[in-house]
Amino acid sequence: MPRRGRFRDGTRVVILATFMNKPRTAITPTRAENYAEWYQQVIAGADLAENSPVRGCMIIRPWGYTLWENMQRALDDMFKATGHQNAYFPLFIPLSFLQKEAAHVEGFAKECAVVTHHRLEAGPDGKLVPTGELEEPLVVRPTSETIIGDAFSRWVQSYRDLPLLINQWANVVRWEMRTRLFLRTTEFLWQEGHTAHATRDEAVEETMRMLDVYADFAEQWMAMPVIKGEKTAGERFPGADSTFSIEAMMHDRKALQAGTSHFLGQNFARASGIQFLGADGTQQLAWTTSWGVSTRLIGGLLMTHSDDDGFVLPPKLAPQHVVIIPIFRGDDEKPRVLEYCRKLAAELRAQRYNDAPVRVLVDERDERGGEKVWQWVRKGVPLRLEIGPRDMEKDSVFAARRDRAPKDKQSIVRAEFVATIAATLQSIQDGLFTRAKAYRALHTRQIDSRDEFYSFFASPSVAEGAPTPIHAGFALTHFSGDVELEQKIKDELSVTVRCIPLEKSEAGTCPFTGKPSAQRVVWAKAY
Repeated sequence: MPRRGRFRDGTRVVILATFMNKPRTAITPTRAENYAEWYQQVIAGADLAENSPVRGCMIIRPWGYTLWENMQRALDDMFKATGHQNAYFPLFIPLSFLQKEAAHVEGFAKECAVVTHHRLEAGPDGKLVPTGELEEPLVVRPTSETIIGDAFSRWVQSYRDLPLLINQWANVVRWEMRTRLFLRTTEFLWQEGHTAHATRDEAVEETMRMLDVYADFAEQWMAMPVIKGEKTAGERFPGADSTFSIEAMMHDRKALQAGTSHFLGQNFARASGIQFLGADGTQQLAWTTSWGVSTRLIGGLLMTHSDDDGFVLPPKLAPQHVVIIPIFRGDDEKPRVLEYCRKLAAELRAQRYNDAPVRVLVDERDERGGEKVWQWVRKGVPLRLEIGPRDMEKDSVFAARRDRAPKDKQSIVRAEFVATIAATLQSIQDGLFTRAKAYRALHTRQIDSRDEFYSFFASPSVAEGAPTPIHAGFALTHFSGDVELEQKIKDELSVTVRCIPLEKSEAGTCPFTGKPSAQRVVWAKAY
């Protein structure tokens, strides 16, 4: 029932009890109210990125870029541990290179940005106009299979040159009509691995090895559970023989393709002329692979762990593990409190977590303590310490974990906090993974009838212009592999086969066609 009250001038107001009892959150709207807008507000609140003056492109701010650097370092170490080397290839790709591989061209043609002129000149009205038309248009890198294939054709001459294991950290451009920060932008950052092998078996082994690397990174570093599987023909990378992916469930129960690994067969080797003299003295085509992840992982991290108070960071990737907020009332207390905080920071930095020093920041900015607290809550720092004179008297810290409610704080003896910092951070890391895995299990359903499938994925009715509520999830359903049926379901429900899991289920019957099915596949709405 509504509660009634009066202003001093006697006017009556009606305030709904539900509104009065609604808890305050640092991010508005909440996930339940408007998920798409919540996502944008978490990015803004955490100072991760912002839209740029160039349509569809983003400016990654320092907090977001440091997160990407931490991802890069971890992945780069994993790539090098498996024998890969970094190289760099041109941003511009001759149009003729893309035309060498027909399926590849068809898959990327509508997304390509093309350079046709090489200089600017002032026109009659004084405005700059492009001039100096190029003999051959240049495509701004949408992916690098063709130009790297050209280099491989020169680098590979003998079986002794194989395997060739190369990775590139770069930016790519794919023209997008509807963009969303980190998830789908015209320009984004990524890594792309490209390898050449003497035999089919070696190339397949490489494809699966790198899929495992991505899955390990997602689960061990991002605390994001994933399903490894093969894509259907309709979802396959253009020009590949087979594509494998890791798929993760986001808070809105949609799937995010978080990484892909492609077995390219001999298609690109044939198009690029990657040949070698085999040990038996015959000329042979190489077998190639490619694999990649991008800054889309930051969007995935956000939508796996964040809450209605902002970003939540797994400690292994957090730009800072601990932020110390000095609390003092006046200039007379300030020097003593700052000295205590700085000494504590030094003690913490001397500790190690995940084979590296603990990352600590003392926030000495001239702002109110309460404002700093909520800024760091929104940024997702794993551990937040508030330290004032009373804490110093007890030689303790007032600590808050980001995986718990913002006001869930406790006083801990300083020496104990320092000694257990690594265990505390790992507890947060493990807890985030466990929580995400439980959420996925809760919203994954085995479905064996067409009617239940359509009911599961049906969008709830809402008023015109209102956001669609969170619904559905992952459906594990048998599928006969019919390409036309897959497209029909996509057109009707915006649902696709996310992958055919490598962990096979029992054989059964496709509920849509009645035909035999080798195993269940993962269906979901997706980004």
